[in-house]
Formats: sequence, structure tokens, C-alpha cells
Amino acid sequence: MNLTITKEQIINGLQAVQNVVSTRTTLPILSNVLLRAEGDKLELTATDLDVSIVCSVEAKVKKPGASTVPVKRLFGIVRELSNSDIELEVDDKHTCAIRSGSSFYKINGLSADEFPPLQKFKEEKKVSFRQETLRSMMKKTSFAISTDESRYVLNGIFMSFKDHKMTMVATDGRRLALVDEEVDVSEKSQGEFIVPAKTVNELNRLLSDKGEVEIQFAENQASFTLKDEKGSSILILTKLIEGNYPNYRQVIPSETKERVSLVREEFLHALRRAEIMTSEKSNSVKLSFGKNKLEITANSPEVGEAKETLAVNYKGPDMAIAFNPKYMIDPLNALPNDEVFVELIDELSPGVLKINGPFLYVVMPMRLS
Repeated sequence: MNLTITKEQIINGLQAVQNVVSTRTTLPILSNVLLRAEGDKLELTATDLDVSIVCSVEAKVKKPGASTVPVKRLFGIVRELSNSDIELEVDDKHTCAIRSGSSFYKINGLSADEFPPLQKFKEEKKVSFRQETLRSMMKKTSFAISTDESRYVLNGIFMSFKDHKMTMVATDGRRLALVDEEVDVSEKSQGEFIVPAKTVNELNRLLSDKGEVEIQFAENQASFTLKDEKGSSILILTKLIEGNYPNYRQVIPSETKERVSLVREEFLHALRRAEIMTSEKSNSVKLSFGKNKLEITANSPEVGEAKETLAVNYKGPDMAIAFNPKYMIDPLNALPNDEVFVELIDELSPGVLKINGPFLYVVMPMRLS
């Protein structure tokens, strides 16, 4: 294999794929990136056996071929090179020579035949739409994914394609984020699955505001192909979380008594300031609604206390409810809207956060001390 590539192209390719590579692996091949050169492209592939990422970048290929090299070493070298053109040449012993200006390196690699083959799809369940849509939906839900390993079905995002609608849900048992958007779903492409958190993190990193995304899924795996306007693409292949996602509809309150409109930015900053005065023992913030005002208080004996007052349009009876401030800050951080709505029933029932749009967030209250 012999090719010339610009520093920018190879760095783009390596940055796209190298995150999935585990530093602690018993299989040396999993620390490597598979380089496959043909035509005018260099295709880079990395995997940890659960998630695989493939990215193709432009290159001038003099001699096609394939080999694998340690990804972190290769990235470390090319990142520091001062010249913009880089030549890669791999010999029969899988030694990769790197030349750029007056710099010369040799890295020992492994045969491409040792690299785990990528999964092939048996079913043709396929949905395509704009990357921006998926990116926005993931941002509005992924913060609520559970990190508790014992409830593994919650360690990811639930995705459903039904009735020309895509629904995404994440919950950790104490809060739930839900968003749905209209997407063109054919009859045979309907279905639902759970995408693991690691894949969600990679998608959050790689999705852009432009271009299309094509999602394909089968029984225990899914693929996301991100295409940009220039015609280059990134493919993310993932195993899916097996098991049944809980019935999330039953935790959404069917009716609410009070609905309060709040300025998102103002509410967010008041909560952030109040959160400073919480501690591990007392990590709740109290929201007290009175006539045309909202009082936000935090009180922990070992730290001190905080009190913030916001002017709001509220005409209902006096009501107080306490939440873990992080559970209110996360969605407010993820939303782009200027206005948010808090819906309440009483101090013991879940609170609901909404916007003028297809987003809903349910959060369990904490006991008022």
C-alpha cells in the first residue's frame, strides 16, 4: 500500500474513528485502525467489537492495499507533523513508513486479515432524514440516560419509528426525557430498538447541522450513515441493547393543575446559583410558587443557604415542590428555546417541563424537609 494524503484529511479521519478504540484491550488488533486504500479514498475503521466506526477521506493512492497500525501512535505522529503532505507506505511485513518533509517514521502494524470483519445487515429496515433532526433529538434526551449498570435496558436511548414519527426516550428512573419528530417511515421500516450510551456519545460528537443520516436496523444491530454535502461519509455500526424498554407512557402525568411560563435562561442561571449551596446530604432545591413570583431556595446546614426570586405570571394557590437541581439544569441546558413551561399537580407528584414543540420532560420531586 502506498498513498499521499494531506495532514487535514488524515486527522479528520482519525478523529472520527479513534474514540471507540479502547486503551485497555486484551486483543492488540483492537488498538489498531484498519487502513484500506483504493481509488482516490483512504478508508479508516476502528472497533471495540460493540461499536465500529468507518470514515473515508480523500487520498492519492499509488498502490491500493490494506493494513492496520496502532491508532493512538499514528494520530500522535501526524498531529505533530509540520508539513501538510504526508506519504504512507506499508510493506509486506505490515511496517508502515510515514514521510513528511524531513520527518520519517516507521510503525509496526498487524495484518488487515486479523481485523474483525464488520457486521452485515440481513434486514432492510431503513429510514433517512436530516442529521440536524437527529442531533437535536439526541441533545434533548441523552442527558437522562441511566448510568446504573444493573438496569441495563436504561443504559441507552430508546428509538421508535412508527406512524411517520420518530420518538426518542431516555430515563434513569428518576427523570424522563421524550422528543418526537415527523420523519418519513415506510410500512416495512417500522420498528423500535435501544441504542447504547457509548454509541449515543459518538453520534453526539459526529453529527453535524448539515447533510443526511441514514439509519438501518436489524434484530440486534443498527447502523448510522452520516453523509455530508461533499459526498464523504461516516458509518457507525453498533450492537443494540437487548431487552424490553419499560412502558414510559405511564409515568407521564395525564393532567396538570398549574402551568407556569418561565424565561429559560433566567430560570437556568437562578438554579445554577442555588445549586452551589447544596451538598451531598441535602441536594435539593425548593421552588415556591406564590402570586406572580417564584422563590428558589437551597439550604444545607454545612454549607449555607441561597434564595433567588423570579417574577412569573402565576395566579394559582401557593405551592412548593423540591427537585434535585441537576435534574432541572440538564434539560434547560439542552434546550434552545427562550421560553419553557413548568407543569405541576402538587408537591408529591412528578413535575413536567415542556416547550412550544415536541419535547417533554418528567422529573420526580424530592421530599420537602
